[in-house]
Amino acid sequence: MKETDREAVATAVQRVAGMLQRPDQLDKVEQYRRREARKKASVEARLKAAIQSQLDGVRTGLSQLHSALNDVTDIQRSLADVSRDWRQSINTVESLKDVKDAVVRHSQLAAAVENLKNIFSVPEIVRETQDLIEQGALLQAHRKLMDLECSRDGLMYEQYRMDSGNTRDMTLIHGYFGSTQGLSDELAKQLWMVLQRSLVTVRRDPTLLVSVVRIIEREEKIDRRILDRKKQTGFVPPGRPKNWKEKMFAILDRTVTTRIEGTQADTRESDKMWLVRHLEIIRKYVLDDLIVAKNLMVQCFPPHYEIFRNLLSMYHQALSTRMQELASEDLEANEIVSLLTWVLNTYTSAEMMGNAELAPEVDVSTLEPLLSPDVVSELLDTYMSTLTSNIIAWLRKALETDKKDWLKETEPEADQDGYYQTTLPAIVFQMFEQNLQVAAQISEDLKTKVLVLCLQQMNSFLSRYKDETQSYKEQHLRDRQHPHCYVQYVIAIINNCQTFKESIVSLKRKYLKSDVEAGVSLSQPSMDGILDAIAKEGCGSLLEEVFLDLEQHLSELMTRKWLLGSNAVDTICVTVEDYFNDFAKIKKPYKKGFGEDADGYCDTITAVAEVIKLTDPSLLYLEVSTLVSKYPDIRDDHIGALLAMRGDTSRDMKQTIIETLEQGPTQANPNYVPIFKEIVVPSLNVAKLLK
Repeated sequence: MKETDREAVATAVQRVAGMLQRPDQLDKVEQYRRREARKKASVEARLKAAIQSQLDGVRTGLSQLHSALNDVTDIQRSLADVSRDWRQSINTVESLKDVKDAVVRHSQLAAAVENLKNIFSVPEIVRETQDLIEQGALLQAHRKLMDLECSRDGLMYEQYRMDSGNTRDMTLIHGYFGSTQGLSDELAKQLWMVLQRSLVTVRRDPTLLVSVVRIIEREEKIDRRILDRKKQTGFVPPGRPKNWKEKMFAILDRTVTTRIEGTQADTRESDKMWLVRHLEIIRKYVLDDLIVAKNLMVQCFPPHYEIFRNLLSMYHQALSTRMQELASEDLEANEIVSLLTWVLNTYTSAEMMGNAELAPEVDVSTLEPLLSPDVVSELLDTYMSTLTSNIIAWLRKALETDKKDWLKETEPEADQDGYYQTTLPAIVFQMFEQNLQVAAQISEDLKTKVLVLCLQQMNSFLSRYKDETQSYKEQHLRDRQHPHCYVQYVIAIINNCQTFKESIVSLKRKYLKSDVEAGVSLSQPSMDGILDAIAKEGCGSLLEEVFLDLEQHLSELMTRKWLLGSNAVDTICVTVEDYFNDFAKIKKPYKKGFGEDADGYCDTITAVAEVIKLTDPSLLYLEVSTLVSKYPDIRDDHIGALLAMRGDTSRDMKQTIIETLEQGPTQANPNYVPIFKEIVVPSLNVAKLLK
């Protein structure tokens, strides 16, 4: 207590010191004293009240303990009295056994009398129930059936209680009510028929469907009550439990499966589009059925039935089973695409399970796949294998068709710019486009695989194309009169090479993502080289064709016949012009040598002509030196042949000009493209002039 007093004094001193910090606060000392007195009185009052409350509680507890002690004493006395009375009554109970048996018999007789009316009316109730079932009055029929079953079950239960081992009486009762089970089965058939047509019934007569559900609910309650009594007595009436709710879902499940399977109206033999039609019918039926179930059927079933969720699960499982069956068939490539597109895309799209009318009950992200990944992978492998064979066959057929066009007597078609072409590139890449568009409907990965396949097969195809163009040339050289439009079709083949190159680039740009483009490009063999080789070979064939036509006329040049007068030059000019008109229909860049580069060669011809037509021999050296400075790759044999063609240059003069030019410095333009180094000088062109 002393320690507490000291702490109280110290606290008080601190508070007083805090109140009297300034001189002007001394005037308020009396005010402070009154306030502290009020606080002290308030605290003392609360303390007294708390102590008084504690004392009252203790006083009440003691009183209750005293009462409980008295009650325990009274209970002990009462139990002693009961024990004494029980011992005295044992003999009395034994003497009342006959009375007990009489009571049991009386209760059984009372039950029999009570059910006597129902027992005698059983045949009539059976007939009425049968009539009601036939009339479709299912609720009334079920009510009478319940009365029959209740009478039967009550009698059998009483018999079971009296003598459970008496099978003869049990059989007698069961036989008398034998029609009851038949009525139950007949009523069940009617219920199942309504449930099988529930999606139609709910739109035309929802009351009938509600009646069926009410009957099933009644039977479920009876089943539960009987099973509860079984735990106590061990008695179960015949035909119980009926489990009609479980059977109802089984009927609905079987109905859904039958509806899905029954949508196939055609076969491959009768209609090539059988699978597309089959899948479209399934889509429409399932979507319509689920919308009806969501909007109408849920109103006819208790919430705990979760009818829409269960139907959704049934449809999903039935669809999965059907898709598995279809996947196991020997499907063609286009059928595999139709199936996978439907399974992977259509099923979860807004056209089906993702439809806004099914939201939010249907969440497509929670739906399991209709086909397992292994089955999908197997189908894709089959599709790629079949597609490979088909592409090879299509390309071969396209090439054979194009080869037939090469033999036509009419010129090939020209595009909008007038360039010759055949339909081969369009056919090939149209086929590629179609397959890529189909693959894109399934997945990006498949689209990339198909593109790689197309490019691989294109590479092999171009090799065959190259061989066929070479064979075409050889066939023509054996008889240059045939084919009639050989030159035009070679030009078309050359143009096709450029079209192929452009189409390949366009195909990659359209169907290949940028992040995988590099990898695919590196994995593909270079097709540009093959196409350039075909085009180069074609250009060579065209030039060869020109020189074969000009060979006879060129051989006349620098001969006596030519000097005396010949149409060779005119013929050469006309022939070259005629070919040039055809060569103008070659696309860039393969037009090089036939178009924009021709001017350079014409300048060369003009420069050479200046040397030939010079009339003053004294200026010959100057003219030749000018020619050599412009074309530094010109050789001595070229100059010798040129001077020999003039016919007025002596051997010594020719030698002097050549030696002088050899001594002079020559420095070629770095941009100069050699021309003369490819030109071979015939050894007999001087001798020709003597003929």
